[in-house]
Amino acid sequence: MPIELPTLSQSSLQDYNDCPRRFELRYLQRLAYPAIETEPALENEKHQREGESFHRLAQQYFIGIPAEQIAKTANSDNLARWWGNFVNSKDLTGLRDLSGLRTEVTLSAPLGSYRLVAKYDLIASDSKKFYIYDWKTYRKRPKNEFLAIRWQTRVYRALLTQAGAFLNGGKPIAPEQIEMIYWFSDFPNDPARFPYAADQFKRDWDALTRFAEEIKNASSYPKTEDANRCLYCPYRSYCNRGIRAGDALDAELETEAEELFDINFEQVGEIEF
Repeated sequence: MPIELPTLSQSSLQDYNDCPRRFELRYLQRLAYPAIETEPALENEKHQREGESFHRLAQQYFIGIPAEQIAKTANSDNLARWWGNFVNSKDLTGLRDLSGLRTEVTLSAPLGSYRLVAKYDLIASDSKKFYIYDWKTYRKRPKNEFLAIRWQTRVYRALLTQAGAFLNGGKPIAPEQIEMIYWFSDFPNDPARFPYAADQFKRDWDALTRFAEEIKNASSYPKTEDANRCLYCPYRSYCNRGIRAGDALDAELETEAEELFDINFEQVGEIEF
């Protein structure tokens, strides 16, 4: 029998949106990955590890460790290039002068029968606005239109509106105060910026509520009708959708693995039930 799913995240919502069957296998049955996700496998695995390392470098910078000291740990060509792009970005390095900086912060809020949870790379604020920063080590620069409809963009802004008052002296954060920025380590001068508005928040939260209810009441989890998605899915052998893995450059724009992290809800910013 599938186990209870207590939380929803941008990753699990995206999986359910893209393929309910993958959602079932990954989050309800929690099956191990039987297939190679992308080709070439070793190169892609190395790139993913480097991406995780870059996130740690950025976190260290924003908690006050000197950039020169951090640079010594950028021990691969990719990491050295990404770090160079980072420290040469005045927009990013200038953020450390702001008083309101939260790195690797997790927010949570009730969503129907679930908790909606998100872990943010960086939330920065000044006297007027809150800026959500998300670091991407994509090898292709995705189109803004693609990012705008992704659940990450919608969840991160909506959840900050819904559960971010503790970052604002106890006052609710208005949608118009929020902007989300994707910063691409290989495209440092071309970030994707997404401001927010009250009508967008209402649309997003209503959609999230409907989605949570649909997931709660689901009695079956059909496979996606778009078989191209299966090229990047590690569960494709369960569905007899082929054995050949998709190209890593395309896969990273289509699927992002769920970030696994332990949640101490006593330390998570949230609104009350």
